[in-house]
Amino acid sequence: MIRINREQTEAELRKFVGSDVYVHSEATSYVFVRNFKVRLTEAFVAGDGPSYRVALRFDGHGWLRMEGLTHYETDEAGRLLLAGFDDRGRMDVALHLGRGPFPE
Repeated sequence: MIRINREQTEAELRKFVGSDVYVHSEATSYVFVRNFKVRLTEAFVAGDGPSYRVALRFDGHGWLRMEGLTHYETDEAGRLLLAGFDDRGRMDVALHLGRGPFPE
């Protein structure tokens, strides 16, 4: 994974806008969602670094916002994988988007 560049990451997110996407999202000890299928209508990256916020709007009315994201990559299946790591290298949050379901 590489450090988030706001403009590049937002461009990767926007490739999914207007499509049905599967979402995997987790925040250590708080939230876990896998294969939540929605139509993505808007996507934003905010913040000045080193960590960022990503906001996703679904079906024109629902929102998911993740904070503390620091790194991203696009994998061989075309999925966008975002993660936030603490100063000791431990993952605190994850947000993954794909056009197909994530493995169970």
